[in-house]
Amino acid sequence: MTPKAIIFDVDGTLADTEEQHRRAFNGAFSRHGFDWQWSTDDYKELLTITGGKERIEYFIRSLNLCSSREIECLSDVIPLHKTKTTLYSHSISSGELRLRSGVNRIILEALEHGVRLGIATTTSLTNVEVLLTSTLGKDSLRWFDSIVAGDMVPNKKPSPDVYHQVLKQLNLPARECVAFEDSRNGLLSANQAGIPCIVTPCQWTEDHEFTEACLLLPQLGDVENPLSAYENFSFSQPWLSIDDLARAHRRAA
Repeated sequence: MTPKAIIFDVDGTLADTEEQHRRAFNGAFSRHGFDWQWSTDDYKELLTITGGKERIEYFIRSLNLCSSREIECLSDVIPLHKTKTTLYSHSISSGELRLRSGVNRIILEALEHGVRLGIATTTSLTNVEVLLTSTLGKDSLRWFDSIVAGDMVPNKKPSPDVYHQVLKQLNLPARECVAFEDSRNGLLSANQAGIPCIVTPCQWTEDHEFTEACLLLPQLGDVENPLSAYENFSFSQPWLSIDDLARAHRRAA
């Protein structure tokens, strides 16, 4: 049985956006007069903290500042994150970032087969909208029957809250959906909601543990970027098709 809905994570899953996020954080720090700069190694560790505001707050608390200075810095979390979101949006809207291999294809195949689409993410709604419109076009927002962002639920991933809200909006049981994620926190979030999850790690999450995934792929694949050793996944072509997705979903259900 083909799943009735596909629910996508955003950052790292639809596109490898984390470098743009890292640069935007650093740009926000500079604009607000802080000398903090997150290296790629720093940011890889900070990605275990879901949510941009939460990530900044966690970082500030890790600095072991005196109490008054910590309170002062924490009061800047919201304006810092607002500036970061603006910088990120400008970066993405330039059109330089592309979706990951096979993402555009599987979305179009899903629409052709009557499979509904949803998004469950910890990033902001603004970030979702700018990514979709800059990569898939202005009409793409209407393709998704449910878009739930991090600030729209009480708890962020690995909590299942965001997936529960998407399921509620789709009015579908978890077993009739499949999720796409790139991180362990995302996988745990989907699985705790009872949704089978396919994982395509990105460069920032390739060392995470994904034993609970119903299918683990380096990418979804397409004609330009085919999957290597695709026969190992019992695919008849070097990419994940809707039929392959349906078989993986049946095995996990």
